Amino acid sequence: MKAMQHDADGAMTWTEVPDPVAAPGEVIVEIAAAAVNRADLMQRAGKYPPPPGESEILGLECSGTIVALGEGVTGWAVGDEVCALLAGGGYAERAAVPTTQLLPVPEGVPLAEAAALPEAVCTVWTAMRDLPAPEPGDLALVHGGSGGIGTMAIQLLRAAGWRVATTASARHHELCRSLGTELVIDYRADDFVEAVQAATEGRGAGAILDVIGADYLGRNLEALALDGTLTVIAVQGGTRAEVDLRRLMQRRVTLRAMTLRARPRTGRGSKAAVIAEVRERIWPGFAAGQLRPVIGATVPLVEADRAHALMGSADAPGGKLLLVR
Repeated sequence: MKAMQHDADGAMTWTEVPDPVAAPGEVIVEIAAAAVNRADLMQRAGKYPPPPGESEILGLECSGTIVALGEGVTGWAVGDEVCALLAGGGYAERAAVPTTQLLPVPEGVPLAEAAALPEAVCTVWTAMRDLPAPEPGDLALVHGGSGGIGTMAIQLLRAAGWRVATTASARHHELCRSLGTELVIDYRADDFVEAVQAATEGRGAGAILDVIGADYLGRNLEALALDGTLTVIAVQGGTRAEVDLRRLMQRRVTLRAMTLRARPRTGRGSKAAVIAEVRERIWPGFAAGQLRPVIGATVPLVEADRAHALMGSADAPGGKLLLVR
């Protein structure tokens, strides 16, 4: 088969690689589409290697059709249309996937668009599943609301009963509003702390989902309500910052950080556990039309380099970038 490979300098080529083989409990998926994540750009730059034993090929999620079953596989059949959470391997014609990381393509979602779902949905679900149920009027703040994670977070938080505010560039404000955002803050021009405090009559946000990290830490804590929760899921703005622990104690703040890719395949806190929860708790919302993938652009898989350049540019579209076969 062919796959997109990158060298130590980040140059990518579409080249022949060995066919994947299904181990016990795995299936082979003929890939229809893969989604681009910022982690792919980091791995290509040598800053985010895959977990030990996982594929070196880029790609953390895909959709496609099962074409072969490994030993002991039950509940799935050749011909099933699926999407999958991967630790790597999506930028290819085929991938071997543990069945515990498979999801059926939701009814009403096109096969290619389903590639936009596993990483974003699983990430947001792990960030919000342990939040207390919102009281009437409680507000959640989502940073980067126009991105793949952000567009899904807005929808899932709204479905859970939160009012939602988000930061985004001005050209993506209408997209965020169309997904249910009540307050859209221009992160280049406006102070999100002031905006959140004004929108909550000084109470602050009950929950913040952050993709920036160190650069926003201090202001995020200022924007939180008493007993609020800050969850960091990416560090686009740095990894190190000082925290006044007394301030956290006084405001009874919960500070959490998490990642999805490094989770084990099975066991406590595993990808398998997250997938099972998502299938039960979130997937019905797609079939019912309450949730939808947001696709910003589609690019041929063989032109993955162009998709990466687009994601890293000032012209990056809102929503997910898809690589299609």
